[in-house]
Amino acid sequence: MADTQLKPRRWTVIASGLLCGVLAVVVLFTNPRSFFSPLAVVVVGAIGLAAVLLQLRLSSRERPGSVHPPIWLNFLGILLSLAALFSDHLRFNSALTEALALGAVTSFGVSGVIILHAVRKQRTAAK
Repeated sequence: MADTQLKPRRWTVIASGLLCGVLAVVVLFTNPRSFFSPLAVVVVGAIGLAAVLLQLRLSSRERPGSVHPPIWLNFLGILLSLAALFSDHLRFNSALTEALALGAVTSFGVSGVIILHAVRKQRTAAK
């Protein structure tokens, strides 16, 4: 019984370590001036959402009830981040680029909060 409980937890810890490593690589190899860029905020927000989605994927293996991420909100975040990414080619001004990046990070954050709330609700209902 102890062996079955260790396997899912082990993969969760490994995945968390890998995502922390990715975030560390992004921070280490980025110029300090780049952190004032809206694109850097979008990248960090996307890595955070990827961490939440990976946690959801790994935790759904051990529980029968599944939590579904809000696809439309993630799609909106991807669209906003792509618009912020290509804002130079689309000739957007800097204020609009910052608003697009903020909208992308906000949608990623709200999606993560919805997922974590559903997972927490599911855990309390199981007890």
